[in-house]
Amino acid sequence: MTAQLWCFGESGNAYKPALTMQLAGYDWHPVPVDFFGGETRTPAFRALNPMGEVPVFREGDLTLTQSAVIQLHVAERTGRFLGTDRAETMRWLMFDNHKLSGQAGPARFLLNFLPEDKRPAGVADYLQARLKGAYRVLDTHLADRDWVAPGGPTIADLALCGYLYYPEPFGFDRGDWPHIDRWLQGIAALPGWTHPYDLMPGNPSDRAPKEDQ
Repeated sequence: MTAQLWCFGESGNAYKPALTMQLAGYDWHPVPVDFFGGETRTPAFRALNPMGEVPVFREGDLTLTQSAVIQLHVAERTGRFLGTDRAETMRWLMFDNHKLSGQAGPARFLLNFLPEDKRPAGVADYLQARLKGAYRVLDTHLADRDWVAPGGPTIADLALCGYLYYPEPFGFDRGDWPHIDRWLQGIAALPGWTHPYDLMPGNPSDRAPKEDQ
């Protein structure tokens, strides 16, 4: 049975389960969501997920939301990416949700997809300062290891990298964090790795004005 993932290319949170399924060889396909056109605020989408968020995963009668829940489901179904120390894998998965992606998603949205005159004063600076602390923790942790948890790569790695391959600037420069850079190279070298804009439908260039047509 082919699973469905409601997602769009700009969503780092959707990229996490999409990449997990891709690397695990899961049978799935993306369902494009027009986030910037307001689709997640429609009654039809809210009937699918009352939280009004992507990703949404559906497999037969099973519907799951929240990226970590979907990743865990895929890992348990396939026996891939759980690592050898479940507590440590979950520790870093939660660290990502609360400390890294939880700040990176809003910072990237504010700085790249929201008009400057609509950005709340000081919020992006606050988020970027918080992110530097998270990057420092992750970079230090990776100084003497290839993956964040034993027996990796795990779903924790595939969550933590969720926003770190995007080209739009939001305060993250791989050159500033050598251990994170090496780790990201290692993830990108895994068989089946695909960039978020190639793995999921839609990206900013799809909406960019066409010149000299």
